[in-house]
Amino acid sequence: MKRTTGQFGESILNSYSQIFFSDNRVFALMLLGVSFTDLYAGIYGLLAVLVTSLTGFAMGFDRNTVAKGLYGFNSLLVGLGLGIYFQPGIVLTLIIILSAIFTFFISVAMQGIIGKYNLPYLSVPFILAAWMVTLATREFTTLGISERGIFTINEMYILGGGRMVAVYEWWNSIGIARPLRIYFISLGAILFQYNTLAGMIIAAGLLFHSRISFSLSLLGFFTAYLFYGITGTGISDFSYSYIGFNYILTSIAIGGFFVIPSYRSYFWVVLMVPLVALLTISLSSVFAIFSLPLFALPFNLVVLLFIYVLKFRTRPSPSLAEVVIQQNSPERNLYSYVNELYRFRYGVTPVKLPFFGVWEVSQGYEGEYTHKGDWKYAWDFVITDSKGLQFKGEGLELSDYYCFDKPVIAVADGVVEYVENGIKDNITGEVNLVKNWGNTVIIKHADYLYSKISHLRAGSVTVNEGDKVVQGEVIGHCGNSGRSPYPHLHFQMQATPWIGSRTIKYPLSYYIHHEGESTFSLKNYYAPAEGDRVSNAVVNDLVKSAFKFIPGRDIRFRVSVNGKEMDETWEAAVDEYNNRYLRCSETGSVSWFVNDGNMLIFRHYDGGRRDFLYWVHLSLYRVQQGFYPGLKLHDRYPLNLYVRRWLQFFQDFVAPFFLFVRSEYQLFYKSTDSEISPTRIVLESVHTNRVAGFVTRETRSEIVITESGISRISIKGKGINIMAECREQV
Repeated sequence: MKRTTGQFGESILNSYSQIFFSDNRVFALMLLGVSFTDLYAGIYGLLAVLVTSLTGFAMGFDRNTVAKGLYGFNSLLVGLGLGIYFQPGIVLTLIIILSAIFTFFISVAMQGIIGKYNLPYLSVPFILAAWMVTLATREFTTLGISERGIFTINEMYILGGGRMVAVYEWWNSIGIARPLRIYFISLGAILFQYNTLAGMIIAAGLLFHSRISFSLSLLGFFTAYLFYGITGTGISDFSYSYIGFNYILTSIAIGGFFVIPSYRSYFWVVLMVPLVALLTISLSSVFAIFSLPLFALPFNLVVLLFIYVLKFRTRPSPSLAEVVIQQNSPERNLYSYVNELYRFRYGVTPVKLPFFGVWEVSQGYEGEYTHKGDWKYAWDFVITDSKGLQFKGEGLELSDYYCFDKPVIAVADGVVEYVENGIKDNITGEVNLVKNWGNTVIIKHADYLYSKISHLRAGSVTVNEGDKVVQGEVIGHCGNSGRSPYPHLHFQMQATPWIGSRTIKYPLSYYIHHEGESTFSLKNYYAPAEGDRVSNAVVNDLVKSAFKFIPGRDIRFRVSVNGKEMDETWEAAVDEYNNRYLRCSETGSVSWFVNDGNMLIFRHYDGGRRDFLYWVHLSLYRVQQGFYPGLKLHDRYPLNLYVRRWLQFFQDFVAPFFLFVRSEYQLFYKSTDSEISPTRIVLESVHTNRVAGFVTRETRSEIVITESGISRISIKGKGINIMAECREQV
């Protein structure tokens, strides 16, 4: 019951903020207050939202969707529009209730019709419902047209007496430049409030919610204002109808909500807004015949058309990217996108090295001998000893070479596309130029993503075409077939399944670079160079067990935050989309993560910044589940995760063009009581903010791992001192 009540309350507030593509509660409350600038309009708008939410809950629709306000905001607009134009009364109340239900039905239908194309229905349900009701009410003789706004002074006096009238007159006497005044009134007109005060409150709320949305609202409006001036269109028409909200909403939608904010999205705003103006001017003449208002029709047409066209691109650009996971904030969308590009730069399919143990790159990208032209993105690997030799003895026999007959493994999960297994191995020093690739296995990992491993030993391939393989599964053994004078392993990634396909640049997801006898570094989405000694990261059982957050498992901590002690319980769980997360039972904060058995990666956090789980999310942001003494891991946080809010406020304004703040993560493998059979391992992470290269904030965390799992976590920084002991893992 408590959860249902909470969701119902969210559906009310979100119905207001969704008008501006937001889920910010403070902004929603500001919009709710603005809607009551006209008392009856506010009441009928709220009534429409209540009816829609009740209908959605009563009919059994998904409550999370209803709670997001995705159905309610269209009904809200209908209620506000009708409430401002007609006299209040029983008849209008009945019409509002019926209209809200009708608008809800249209929203659900539109979700099914255009939602299958992954398109939003925007405010189309409001427009259709408002037109239907407007046409019908012309026959309603008992429904009177509202005269509110004609005798404004009298209305002010009734509401607040002489003092209210004085404030109203003082407000109107303030000198505001005409373009800016029209901008404010256009903002207010989105909620059918045609006054500068409403617009200024909305502008303040928009600025509070999103600096990018606020700047886009200015860009969209003044681009249209300039276009009207250049074309000689009557500015009086522009200001009289206050349809400037079409340009404001178009700018926010294209520039920062449905598209990741960037210099290119801003460029398209400047191009699309004049198109909205053309539609507005032309359609106004058509709809005048029927005495129907345009409302937000031009905005809907242009935005839907733009989003639909983007989906047909064959080469989507990273600088004009559609939002995949909508977070209802241009800033969050942008920072998450930039962070994901950095962390997972070459797609969602992680590719590892095709062998066990430590090998050396004998030829890398654009190599000296064979990696040229269309085949330049490839590697050759060999095994060398401490003297740098590839063989023992004289190296006359194939068996003298350390890599010969060593097992070769699949670099990622996939399906075997091609197998060649019957080509004889060359004697040392000779090559086969007819079958130059030698024995080969090609595996499909995703659409347009294949791995090819060549020069395998004759008869060693253990898979057949059509077989499914998993990463790490042995598929053959290293040999000396094809154009291979000495045993080595050739590995490349390609976009097509043929043996002679051109290579593509697809660096390894992560691997260990052995820089010396006891010096290591973890490389993420990197291409090893000639001479590098590399290996796949080996898992340490103690570390792996500590971070094996099994769904249904609880982890209980005794936590001291700046001297205040409390108990906290994390629940490990998985949602219906198979996404894994940790949820704090006391605070409700959630930390989403992925764990492939080798790498633990925290991806998204939802909750308060003072919560213990928030700091753990920062502390364990990326962990390779092994132990290499002195190993350092590097990563970056999305800026909205760790940067102080006042600094992010200024960064937000210019974020689509450049980032002057960097938020960094480092993990150090500090110590262990035994490298062979450890019972205690200590990790240390450092979280840093940098502005123009200067450190502005730094926090350090120490994580102690024992046989029982995570034993202790300590976090220290300016204003924060956390000590947490794990009490129980069940």
